Amino acid sequence: MSEARGVREGYPWHAWLLLVRPDRVAQSLERVAAAGLVPVTPNLWQIELGVLSMWHRVLFRSETVGNAKVAPVRPGWRARLLKLRPLRFGPLLWERAVAPLDFSGLTSSPERITSHLLGAHHDGSQFAYDLELLGLYPGGLERALELARAVTQGTSKRGEWLRDLVVYQGYHERLEAALLAALSGDLGLTPNEARDPDIAFGAYLRWCAAQPRTPGETLSAWQRGELALWRRTGEQVS
Repeated sequence: MSEARGVREGYPWHAWLLLVRPDRVAQSLERVAAAGLVPVTPNLWQIELGVLSMWHRVLFRSETVGNAKVAPVRPGWRARLLKLRPLRFGPLLWERAVAPLDFSGLTSSPERITSHLLGAHHDGSQFAYDLELLGLYPGGLERALELARAVTQGTSKRGEWLRDLVVYQGYHERLEAALLAALSGDLGLTPNEARDPDIAFGAYLRWCAAQPRTPGETLSAWQRGELALWRRTGEQVS
C-alpha cells in the first residue's frame, strides 16, 4: 500500500511533529523512487531521523547556513542590515523563501523551493540540494531559471530587493549559472561534495536510508552505542 495516500491512512504522532506534513513527504519520496535518484529510497522514519540531524546542524553548526565565506556584502544599507541573520529571518518568511518547519525540503512545492533559491543565500555548491529537489518536478528548473534571469537582466520589479535579501554580491548570477548547468545534468559538485549530506540531496537521502528503519531498531542501535545522528560538517556518505 502506498504511503502517499495522505492523512486518511494515518501517520504516527512523531511524523506530524517532525515532518509537519508526512503525507506530502511520502508523495515526494514516491517521486524520488520513480526518478531512481538513489539506490534505496528511505522511509518516513528515516527521514524523521534526517530532520533531527538537520535540527542539530541549525542549532550547533549555524555558521554553515546563510553565510558566505568569500563573497562581499552588497553595497547599500539594506544589504548590510540584512547581513545580520536575526534581522533577515522576518523578510525571508514574508517572501516564503524559508520554510522553518520543513527541514528536509520534501514538504515544499516547486514554487516554494524556487522562492527559497531566489531569496535565501546559498554559499558555494549549496544550490545542489534544492536543484536536485526541483528536478523532481517537470519544468521546475526551467521556471526557476526564468525567474533568476529576470533578476540578473534587470527585468524583475523585485530584483533589487531579492539581491539585497540574499545579501552577497553575485549570488543570482551564480544561481543562473547553476540552473543552466543543472538542466544539462551537471550539479557542479566535486566527488567529495556529492557525498556530503549538507550539500547534496542524494547524499542526504543515502544517509537517511542507512539509518535504522523503525523506532524499535533506532532504540536498539542507541542502546548498543551505534546510533550517530549528529553529522559533522562535510561528513560523507558513500
